[in-house]
Amino acid sequence: MAKPYDLEMSRLADTFAWAEQSDVDRLAKAVAAASTRPLVAVGSGGSLTAAVALAALHQSISRHLGTVVTPLEVANAVIESDCSYWLLSAGGSNVDINRAAKVLISREPRQITVLCGREDSPLAELCGEHPFVDLIVCPPPAGKDGFLATNSLLGFITLLTRSYLDKKTWTGVANAVRPTLPIDSKIVSRWQKATAPLWERPTLLVLHGLSTRTGATDIESKFVEAALGNVQLADYRNFAHGRHHWLAKRAAESAVLALVGEDDMALADRTLSLLPKTVPIARLDFAGDAPSAQLLSLVAALRLTEWVGRARSIDPGGPGVPTFGRKLYHLPLPRSRPAELALTLSPRLTMAIRRKSGRDVERMPEAELRQWVAAAKDFRRRLTTSTFQAIVFDYDGTLVDTRDRFLPVTDGIAEGLNGLLTSGVTLGVATGRGKSVRMELRRSLAKKHWPNVLVGYYNGAEIAPLDMDDCPDGRDGCAEVLHALAGRLAADPELRVSARQTNRQMQITLEPEFPLPDSRLWDLAQQVLLRGNYPGVTVTRSSHSVDILAPGVSKLTVLERLRERLGKDVAVLTIGDRGKWPGNDFTLLATPFALSVDETSVDLDSGWNLGAPGQRGISVTCEYLASLRLGVKGARFAKGALQ
Repeated sequence: MAKPYDLEMSRLADTFAWAEQSDVDRLAKAVAAASTRPLVAVGSGGSLTAAVALAALHQSISRHLGTVVTPLEVANAVIESDCSYWLLSAGGSNVDINRAAKVLISREPRQITVLCGREDSPLAELCGEHPFVDLIVCPPPAGKDGFLATNSLLGFITLLTRSYLDKKTWTGVANAVRPTLPIDSKIVSRWQKATAPLWERPTLLVLHGLSTRTGATDIESKFVEAALGNVQLADYRNFAHGRHHWLAKRAAESAVLALVGEDDMALADRTLSLLPKTVPIARLDFAGDAPSAQLLSLVAALRLTEWVGRARSIDPGGPGVPTFGRKLYHLPLPRSRPAELALTLSPRLTMAIRRKSGRDVERMPEAELRQWVAAAKDFRRRLTTSTFQAIVFDYDGTLVDTRDRFLPVTDGIAEGLNGLLTSGVTLGVATGRGKSVRMELRRSLAKKHWPNVLVGYYNGAEIAPLDMDDCPDGRDGCAEVLHALAGRLAADPELRVSARQTNRQMQITLEPEFPLPDSRLWDLAQQVLLRGNYPGVTVTRSSHSVDILAPGVSKLTVLERLRERLGKDVAVLTIGDRGKWPGNDFTLLATPFALSVDETSVDLDSGWNLGAPGQRGISVTCEYLASLRLGVKGARFAKGALQ
């Protein structure tokens, strides 16, 4: 684990060049998805610095809350389902980050992203078992860090910064940071000269602003972890609230390091001018915008660690780890003890109730939990004792992953659907899309089965068997019933710049031009609708768009057509992913035999998600398909399935 710290510093330029040239497409997609909601960054040790940087980027660029927590906080916190949770770990092997990942996966928040430096780590292996987790593995070229996080930290934060910024802005950041990376840089030499007097004092007070908090955090982390000295952190205004008193009593043993970005330059000037003249003060100014200052302050922290180590005869790359320290490192995180009734429930039933109720089952009052358990078991009993001659599926998020929605269905899904059709089960597909779904289904399903697949295009506006070539017709422009509304939507000032509008005969689709909060497009469309007189028109939401539907248009129409063909009393199973209102599967999953693979409604009688804990989307669809047993009268769930 020990590695000379100066060797690690010699690789910084190579690491930065690697991070500049790496493909960040998957990371940028994950950032775009996170940019519509609050973000919680999880890290410990050196990765806590990366978490601080991520939270700062998220707040300054997405304009949503970004906060930092440790794995211990995650393990004992209430998990907000609508937040994005990001876990950062260079090695992916420590017990804390792996326990935090298990807790988060078991709670299934809207997004989990893991940025890890090792493909063969326990963390990467765990995430591979849960496809809804965005696992992004980026091994830095310098290899494993020594005792302290160095090149992995610079690499991770550089990749994150690139992913949040457009190309032009990133170029400006890179031009500001690059000159500080070579060992013989004039800028770094000035930093070294300015800070040299600080190492004569045992205690260092580090003052920082919003853009330099990352560097300050890393200084504190490295100084304490490598036993380089005492460090106190404060932003410029928090320092004024009592923390300055340390200098009144202990000026002789203290020094001050001020990290100054352009946004807090005036405040730093006034603060430093008031400090006692007997206290050594070093000021490092970082030019450029907030992302530039953040990366520059990190580079400064890495270099400062090198210089103080040299001054105090400690190699930060290998300070030595005591036996008690190794034992501390491997201690497990505490686990909360559920209520007695919760202990008797299967993991699947516990998860089903959590998804439906939005509550922690372990903390529910026993009387309330008994009601939920009874409702879940009653639904499962009705579901598993019925025989289905037809099944209607949503498409995006149910048969294909929303992240890869223009790719063919997976082999597992195709095999399951062809098996149902071979056994005589009639299938329906209800989708907000048009011709593209027809083409993808034809690639995946045997041609002989096409007549027995009924497809409802544009949320059921046009319905036809899969073998029909001229449906949907694909014409642009709205029918008379939506014509005026389409004009109003197109004229809305905010929608005009934030959404791409596609007009079909019986459906108007709005897709965001850039990341927006999940509900924003729906709110805007609903506002336009409520200001006019459009009786019967409805607005629904999917993971990637908002659809405005003409009166009478519904995914339920596909189910009704199947019953016309098979008989009105036939049991039809419906499966979708957006069962929560105003999701576009809300009506489809309000039927008596409805299963969700993701979001659920509040209806206790139907629309439950009985998938395995920590699974979502097509992996749950595959599980449902695998649980069905095929007979001459239709399909039914195997005995003991979904328990």
